[in-house]
Amino acid sequence: MKQKLAIPFIFILMLVFGQAQAALPNVNSDGKPFPSLSPMIKEVHPAVVNISTFSTQQYSYNPLLNDPFFRHFFNIPEQRQFQQTPKKRQQSAGSGVVVNANDGVVMTNYHVIKGADEVQVSLADGRSFEAKVLGEDAELDIAILKIKADDLVEVQIANSDVLEVGDFVVAIGNPFGLGQTVTTGVVSALGRTGLGIEGYENFIQTDASINPGNSGGALVNLAGELVGINTAIIAPSGGNVGIGFAIPSNMAKASMEQIIEHGEVKRGQIGIGIQDITPDLRKAFDIKNGQGGVLVTNVMEDSPAEDAGLKSGDVIIAVDGKKTASTGQLRSQIGMRAIGDKVTLAILRDGDEERIKVKVGKASSLARLTGKLHELLEGVQFESEPNQEGVRVASIAPNSSAAYSGLRPGDVIVAANKRRVYDLESLENALSRNKFSVLLQVNRGGDSLFIVIR
Repeated sequence: MKQKLAIPFIFILMLVFGQAQAALPNVNSDGKPFPSLSPMIKEVHPAVVNISTFSTQQYSYNPLLNDPFFRHFFNIPEQRQFQQTPKKRQQSAGSGVVVNANDGVVMTNYHVIKGADEVQVSLADGRSFEAKVLGEDAELDIAILKIKADDLVEVQIANSDVLEVGDFVVAIGNPFGLGQTVTTGVVSALGRTGLGIEGYENFIQTDASINPGNSGGALVNLAGELVGINTAIIAPSGGNVGIGFAIPSNMAKASMEQIIEHGEVKRGQIGIGIQDITPDLRKAFDIKNGQGGVLVTNVMEDSPAEDAGLKSGDVIIAVDGKKTASTGQLRSQIGMRAIGDKVTLAILRDGDEERIKVKVGKASSLARLTGKLHELLEGVQFESEPNQEGVRVASIAPNSSAAYSGLRPGDVIVAANKRRVYDLESLENALSRNKFSVLLQVNRGGDSLFIVIR
């Protein structure tokens, strides 16, 4: 029985591997072929790098240590001075992927190099280079580095939109600082959102083992093409449990192209409030059972959405022909597009399907949004901060729900419900997590404080 089951399994594996030249079967000592990922790994391996970061951390000291009486009382030597704050060099390890060998472009996670004074990239052949940070995309958790090195090997970037659940994938990185490590698995799910990991979430979920240090490493298909950047895991016990997440290559590539061109990512918006469809909303708006999509809750004045004719109550079911299942996915679909691009939205309006073309606009042109984000914030007018550093409270209507919330005009909301806030859309997404209370982190006159509204 075991032999009968093993023959078709090997035959299937050989068919799968045979489609990629990099994964041709090896032969054993008897000369019989068997499937192996080794040929493909040998091609990809030199393009996956280890990243070390160095930062200077300052430690505070008690000013009493400089008081002569205090030092005498506690018998602290007089010659010891505490005028300078001690400093310490710290090092952390992660992974990265060479995506352009000619220009020395390396892609990694933003959290791998965050706050670093110096970034070192080590190649598989033992060479090491200091890297220049070309730009960062904190919302997507992508950073782009550049190194000056000859004879680099790059990984080709694949179209992650063609991935399907069940496709074989391979994760390559530097877990726990051990050096190059390969793990295999399949695509467990696509379009994972609502995890609270990043501002823009549309993750590939995989059971290929991803551990600390794998961040920024490559998730490749059997042809050795990059389909994702390994980013995070769910680890309730502190170790890998087979639930890892990677940023799709298409999203990472779109971010990289903007960073290389502009030095930063300039995300646009179309100017709508959105909400996931609940059973109650499905019934209230007469949406067919099983129909996916995202409900438009409001349309901002003078926004691209208003110009295109979108209305409150419309249900967006697809963007450029790709289905939209959640608010997080819609934000990612729009966020990938450059300012000025046009997108085609498939919507349901009064039970009929329509197509609407919308031009993606600048975030600054969608400055104000009235307090329809949350019942507890009714009466508040918000406006985006420059450089996506939060959302400013522009005004609060007297005798409104928010008049006694503790918020003040001029407050800058930087986090809501424990999620980072960059702009109006990320604020709306964070507020949607709790209908009964709101936890806000606010910057006020240079000070940071938390406000709970119930």
